[in-house]
Amino acid sequence: MRILYDVQLLLKRFGIYVYVGERLWDIEMMSIELKSLKDSGLIEDDVYIPAALVLRKEHRLEEEKQKNISMDN
Repeated sequence: MRILYDVQLLLKRFGIYVYVGERLWDIEMMSIELKSLKDSGLIEDDVYIPAALVLRKEHRLEEEKQKNISMDN
């Protein structure tokens, strides 16, 4: 698990498609869905942890990107 697309493919295996329209919101919804899969016992820690780390990293990068955009305006 290295990139956001890998997490999307993981969720897709369970029939979960996330598209809210705002990238930051998509990442947050993916985190909720991923945690739900973990809590339900459908995925193990060895799958959950790398996916959660990817989502955390992407969330941080997207927040920084939005912060930089707002500072430029």
